[in-house]
Amino acid sequence: MTRYLVGRLLGLAAVLFVTSLVVFGSVHLAPGDPVSFLLHGRPATPAAVAALRAEHHLDDPLVTQYAKWLGSVLSGDFGRSAQYHQDVASLIGSRLPGTALLVGYAAVLVAVLGVAAGILGALRPGLPDRVVLIGTGVATATPSFVTAIALVSLFSVQLGWFPGPGGGTPAGFSERLYQLTLPAFALALSFAGLLARVTRSAMLDELGREHVEVARARGVAGRSVVRRHVLRNALGPVVTVGGTMLAGLLISTSIVETAFDVPGLGSLLVQSVTSKDFAVVQAITLLSVAAFVLVNLVVDLLAPLIDPRLSLGEGSS
Repeated sequence: MTRYLVGRLLGLAAVLFVTSLVVFGSVHLAPGDPVSFLLHGRPATPAAVAALRAEHHLDDPLVTQYAKWLGSVLSGDFGRSAQYHQDVASLIGSRLPGTALLVGYAAVLVAVLGVAAGILGALRPGLPDRVVLIGTGVATATPSFVTAIALVSLFSVQLGWFPGPGGGTPAGFSERLYQLTLPAFALALSFAGLLARVTRSAMLDELGREHVEVARARGVAGRSVVRRHVLRNALGPVVTVGGTMLAGLLISTSIVETAFDVPGLGSLLVQSVTSKDFAVVQAITLLSVAAFVLVNLVVDLLAPLIDPRLSLGEGSS
């Protein structure tokens, strides 16, 4: 266990190191002078340009620039935003709660809708199963931005049940959840469709096993068979795939937050890419990769506890 955990942590460090190289190098691989990106086309005196180059260590060798940048990142200093004129760490901290609430809301929807639809399809062959297969197929194949447009058109414009993009400033937590309902559904539906298919497949696999037939032959009640012998054993792959989806939700927020004008990390990333605010782009990219790898590590550690047939290392990785 200790050797496995140490190995995964070393792998996490290696992934973050390679990611830091790619993220740092992307600024220098992009066409144009980094100073022109920092100035955003504004005129500047030679002294101002020289001060800007000194502030960002642009006259140092590339290896030295990377070492200084990495040292600052490891100490929690992600630099200063050229667009918002404030520290990147505080800028990200102000946007993080909105993204965390949206991802948490969507994760609950994915778990509830995906598992419920998968169980329904596995236990009710015929028309219910066909409806689940068609519905999950459509949901999985529909991009998030198309789902967002459809939800806004139906529930905001035509029915008026939910606010549209923007939606004003919420007065409290419940109103904030209400405003995030459509963005959360737009983010969750494709993932819920995929999880429903995984749940259905795992349930059908368990329903055909010998110990389930033996339990039925001994007269064990149907609900007890499903709960104790089918659903419990099917949870292993469901949890593994669900954990990977949680990481995917983090990555997919940029599209939904932009579509609904949600002030989170995803919309901040899109705005920063558009305005070439590289300090913000570098920080969000690094944190996203770190979150993705950490979630997969947690899933790998939890999977054997839920399904003892799995051993460490056979999880999501």
